[in-house]
Amino acid sequence: MQVRLMVVDDSAFMRKIVSDAASKVTGVTVVGTARNGLDAIENIERYRPNIITMDVEMPKMNGIEALKIIKRDHPEIEVIMLSSHSKEGSLVTMEALELGALDFIEKSSDRGDLSFLTSQLESKLLMAEVLTKPKEVREKVKEAVPQRRESLSAGGFDYRKVKAVVLGASTGGPKVLFQIVRQIPKELNLPVFIVQHMPKGFTKSFAERMDGDSALKVVEAEEGMSVENNTVYVAPGDFHMVVESGKIRLNQKPKLHGVRPAADFLMESVARSYGGHVLAVILTGMGKDGAAGLMSIKEAGGHVLAQNRETCVVYGMPGYAVSSGVVDEILSPEDISGRILRIVR
Repeated sequence: MQVRLMVVDDSAFMRKIVSDAASKVTGVTVVGTARNGLDAIENIERYRPNIITMDVEMPKMNGIEALKIIKRDHPEIEVIMLSSHSKEGSLVTMEALELGALDFIEKSSDRGDLSFLTSQLESKLLMAEVLTKPKEVREKVKEAVPQRRESLSAGGFDYRKVKAVVLGASTGGPKVLFQIVRQIPKELNLPVFIVQHMPKGFTKSFAERMDGDSALKVVEAEEGMSVENNTVYVAPGDFHMVVESGKIRLNQKPKLHGVRPAADFLMESVARSYGGHVLAVILTGMGKDGAAGLMSIKEAGGHVLAQNRETCVVYGMPGYAVSSGVVDEILSPEDISGRILRIVR
């Protein structure tokens, strides 16, 4: 099954650029274009896309309003937003991800430099092409390893002894992280560390959006910050984040698994800092980032949760962790929130 792509943008220039770039990606067919959100919705039955690239700012109906309607009436259609790198653009992008957009592509500020846009588009559409395959084929591509049973036991882990929570996520992660972090009360009385694979400039808006609706303080981490209880530290885009001697340390070591920040580096440092008093969570995402870090936490005596297959956009990261034998429980996001609440003293 091929990706049937609809390109939605009020700029004829951008419609052509995105369409031309998408047409070069194996497995992708551009089935149509639309000038605004309303035009896109009216043509869904005509073009029958399974993926839509959606601009944000458009006349008649903007991308956010169109996204709401599409996810309500056609939940099977995945939407990839085209976002500007501006502060306002990144904030709107966070709203789109929370509403169910699959992912986003950064627009280059230089209309003449299209290589960055093209490379992003190719990687997102290749991932989307995996998601449109029949389920039995999709699971092989996404996981690439045999799965352990999902009826894993929590054992005798004492949640009341947890001193830190760490979460790792990629594709589909923002929506789940919004859901989980908002459920955490101030009575948690410990720090929370997050790696969400996201470009530089967008993690700050991601943290700010979570902070606005959370009982805990949510910040984009900065070099040298002291680790404090009841604070959520989000790794900044393009920087690896680790915890050392009660402080946040950032670095730009080479990418790991093709990403920076990488969950593995953060989780390994949390294991060193907190030993067996860690609750670790691996959420939806492509690839295998997190498994090695979770192994460190597991070996130190910590407890590891993985998001279940049914609720993941992509089961790659949780699936790899499960198959690596480092996961104690496989749960829905709702149940993951419930486990975190067990920590509250």
